[in-house]
Amino acid sequence: MPIKKILIKKERKEFVKDLKREVIVQRPEKHFITDTNKEYHTKYGIIKKEFLKKKPGSKTKLGNQEFSILNPSFIDIYRRIERSAQIIPLKDIGSIITFTGITKDSTIVDSGSGSGGLSLFLANIAKKVTTYDIKKENTELVQKNIKFLDLKNITAKTADIYRDKDIKDKNIDILTLDVPEPWRAIKTAEKILKVGGFIAMYSPCIPPLQEFIHEIRKNNNFMYIKTIEIIERDWEFNGRIIRPKSQQIGHSGFLTFVRKI
Repeated sequence: MPIKKILIKKERKEFVKDLKREVIVQRPEKHFITDTNKEYHTKYGIIKKEFLKKKPGSKTKLGNQEFSILNPSFIDIYRRIERSAQIIPLKDIGSIITFTGITKDSTIVDSGSGSGGLSLFLANIAKKVTTYDIKKENTELVQKNIKFLDLKNITAKTADIYRDKDIKDKNIDILTLDVPEPWRAIKTAEKILKVGGFIAMYSPCIPPLQEFIHEIRKNNNFMYIKTIEIIERDWEFNGRIIRPKSQQIGHSGFLTFVRKI
């Protein structure tokens, strides 16, 4: 069922005498409401259906817990897509968008659909997205997530990006690759990309990346731009204690950008 409302419970702070300062004793919580015609049960108590119909920003209390109501945005719903494997993190998706200049007029081919994390996010911005995966079960999962997000400009197909004869797209602005042997897709890229179009290739490790760059540099129709790695650190603010959060995962993958010339 579509998400109609979101309940946000803020952090709760208490003053600890021994520490002589306030500490956060609970983290924020987010509740997704699919039926506003029914009361909603939480571990803190019951939220009446009348409150669920109120305008965004409305607040209610259950004991000492305060809840606010919001309308869902795309990112709220996107975070709840069904996954079969790890998807490309948002920090890397952001770099793909900015370094290739994706806009509402862009046409995109994505390969290595997986659960559709990248292609679904790009479809919320671009004019048209076609995503390919060699596994039918992945294609079916992406189609399910397309319906969940109610996107009309994205198509999921089962095909092999390495076989250029199987890919019928033409004059594409951006090709994104998240496949085990990306160098094998260069011929397809040469066929479907317009002059000036970009390849954005994602790889979690060096060997496929190294082989891809080696083959790209041998092809006079492409210009290698750069390879980057985006490291993201969350910080915690707790009174005067300000520091990076512990147990961070720094590396996710490498992004390589190429342009057809």
